[in-house]
Amino acid sequence: MNAMTQWAARFAVAISLSIISTTASAWCWFFCSDDSDYAKTRYPIVLVHGMLGFDSVLGMDYFYGVESALEDKGARVYPVQVTALDSSEARGEELLAQVQQILAVTGASKVNLIGHSHGGPTARYVASVRPDLVASVTSVGSPHKGSDVADLVQDISDGSQVVTVAVSAVVNGLGSLINLLSNNPTDNGQDSLATLESLNSEGAAAFNAQYPEGIPSSYCGEGDYVASNGVRYYSWSGTSPYTNVFDPADPFLLLASGAFALKSGEANDGLVGRCSSHLGDVIRDNYSMNHLDEINGFVGIHHLFETDPVTVYEQQANRLKNAGL
Repeated sequence: MNAMTQWAARFAVAISLSIISTTASAWCWFFCSDDSDYAKTRYPIVLVHGMLGFDSVLGMDYFYGVESALEDKGARVYPVQVTALDSSEARGEELLAQVQQILAVTGASKVNLIGHSHGGPTARYVASVRPDLVASVTSVGSPHKGSDVADLVQDISDGSQVVTVAVSAVVNGLGSLINLLSNNPTDNGQDSLATLESLNSEGAAAFNAQYPEGIPSSYCGEGDYVASNGVRYYSWSGTSPYTNVFDPADPFLLLASGAFALKSGEANDGLVGRCSSHLGDVIRDNYSMNHLDEINGFVGIHHLFETDPVTVYEQQANRLKNAGL
C-alpha cells in the first residue's frame, strides 16, 4: 500500500469514527439523561431514624445506602441521631437542636425531614413547633394513628406490672447498647415506656390532637398536602411483613404482624398498619416491603420483584426538588 492509499484509508477511518461519535452524541442528546442533579433539592434532606434506631452502627447505616445514593444525585443529606427510646416530644426536641445545627452549618433556611417509623412523629413535632425551619415532612412506615403491636404490648403491660418492669429493663438496655455502639452524643437515658405510650393508639391520638398538621380527618384518608403551618406533608409505606427468605429479620416481623390479626386485621408491614401510616399526600401505602425493607435493611435485602427502596427515596427527593423544596 503506497503513501497515498494509506492516507486515504486513515482519512476514511477518521471520518467514520467522527460520524459514529456525532451520531452517538446526537442520540444521547435526546435519549440520555444526566441524573447528577436528580435529587438536588433546594433544602438539605435530614434522615430521622425510628425506635431503637441510630445513624450508623459498626459502619452500617440505618438508612442503608440511602445517603450515598441521594448525594450522588445532588442532594445534601444529613442523617441525625436522637435517643433510641423516648417520647415523640423528647426525641423531637433533640431533633430540633440538630436541625438548627445543620442550618447553621449549611446556611440553608429550612430542611426537608424524612422520618422512618417513630422518626415520623419525631419530625412532625419539629415541623409543628418550628414550621419556619421545615419545608417538608415525609414519613415512611410511621404509626400516626398508633400500632396494633404497641396496643397489644400495652394490653400485656396493663395485665402484669412484673412483666412490664422486666421487659422495660431489657429494652432500655438494648437502647443503651445502641447508643454506645453508635457513639450517640445525645444520651438523655432510655425510656421504653414513654416510647410505648407514644406509639399506641391512645398516645398517638393525644399527640395528633396537639400536633394535627398533615393528619387525615378520616382513618384511611389523606391529610392536607400543604398544612396550615405552610409545611408540605408526604407519606409512603409497605404491607408485606415477609418479603425475602434470606432476610433474618423477616420471621420476627411476620410474628409481630400477628398483633394485627388479633386486633384490627389491617394490612401492615409487620409493625405499622397501612392506614395508620397515612400522612398528607399518600404517595403509596402498599409496597411489597416490610418495616425494615422501608429503610433498605437488612443490608439491602428486600422483595425481588418490588422497587428498590433506595429508588423510592430518590424519587421522593426528585419530587421535593420539582416542588421547589
